[in-house]
Amino acid sequence: MKIRSIIGYAALAVAVGAAAVAGRAWLTPAGPEPQPPVAGVPADLPSSVARGEYLAKAADCVACHTSQGGTPYAGGRAFRLPFGTIYATNLTPDKDTGIGNWSDDAFVQAVRAGVGSHGRLYPAMPYTSYAQMSRDDVLAIKQYLLTLAPVREATPANTLSFPFDQRWGMAAWNAVFFREQRFAPDPAKSVEWNRGAYLATALGHCGECHTPRNAGFAMKSRDYLSGAEIEGWKAYNTTSDRSYGIGAWSDEQVAQYLSLGHAPGRSSASGPMADVVEHSLQYLTPGDIAALVTYLRSVAPATSGAGAADGGATIALDATAARASNAVLPGSAAGVSGLAPGLARGQRLFAGDCAGCHQWNGVGRQTDYASLNGSHAVNDPSGAALVQVLLHGTSLTVGGRTQQMPGFGEAYSDSDVAAVANFVLSHFGSKAGTVTAEQVRKARAAQ
Repeated sequence: MKIRSIIGYAALAVAVGAAAVAGRAWLTPAGPEPQPPVAGVPADLPSSVARGEYLAKAADCVACHTSQGGTPYAGGRAFRLPFGTIYATNLTPDKDTGIGNWSDDAFVQAVRAGVGSHGRLYPAMPYTSYAQMSRDDVLAIKQYLLTLAPVREATPANTLSFPFDQRWGMAAWNAVFFREQRFAPDPAKSVEWNRGAYLATALGHCGECHTPRNAGFAMKSRDYLSGAEIEGWKAYNTTSDRSYGIGAWSDEQVAQYLSLGHAPGRSSASGPMADVVEHSLQYLTPGDIAALVTYLRSVAPATSGAGAADGGATIALDATAARASNAVLPGSAAGVSGLAPGLARGQRLFAGDCAGCHQWNGVGRQTDYASLNGSHAVNDPSGAALVQVLLHGTSLTVGGRTQQMPGFGEAYSDSDVAAVANFVLSHFGSKAGTVTAEQVRKARAAQ
């Protein structure tokens, strides 16, 4: 990945001369400020501040601008990239370390054009998607942020290797890959579809995680929402394809996954997606969730592209129940016969530590979130999400209730994690898992 990024950066340096000659006139939006569709926006918000709070949640600002255990919006969260670490900035109204002294124009410029107080921003900040937002929506978010208690907390310095630590390089990246274009409703589509498109592209920036990247780390538009890898997790295919995406999901399943983080018979959100549900999607109105479902249904199906780009984010789902039943007792002879040694070892570990919650038929016990049947994670031969969950666990709080799975990173060796992951893939997804102890070791070291 680092080599690919360096090549991409070098290509940008070559392109910047031509871009400088051409200027940025063709990149700058022209004409009046467009207004986004309003269907689904809560009609009973008591003030513009409340509207800004709703929009900030729809844009999932707090998830990125809050460090682990830190004050919301005070910044400091680390984003570890192949070429270094970037830290999110402080968005509280502190005048020295936050946005307390920022003008409206400066805030809009940072959000939509990627130019902040210290120069050009890196696209870890999704200004490439936020560029589509209306000025009114951006300033409503700013108005809400200014009502927060100021927190004096300086943002840690980025630690990027050369040449990625040179912000001037972002001028080249923007010239090649970024067009500052506002959202334009499609008159041929319904108001609900347009609202869903605005939520998914401008506010929710779904493509930033679910779309694979090219050598320059820009989104591949032709593979939109076909799946990608983010922070060691897979952001799976969310196109309308019936085998690889969510085309076979019912509208209710898609809506429940978005708003609750769990779709019966399908998946439960974990990792970065659990953060999105917890901090953003669960707060959207039923009208906005319905609009998102309508939009996602229209995304062209994708069955290739992501699989080659990120090592298998495009996968075929087997939503049937596990082949074994609850009659298979943990540790019994019936529970291990006929399995290869590696899978038998994984089954023994599953029997001792996992079957009590997930059950042998994968329907889950005590909570629906423990269901494994139909999950993307147990159908992905690479086992990326399984490895992350087994090592670090996962947590999701929705409606005031926390669903949590503990991590086994301290109790399991690298080969133990690989064995359990490969058994789960075989038993619940009918897939031949390819997880290795070396893969687990790298995932453990990355954290």
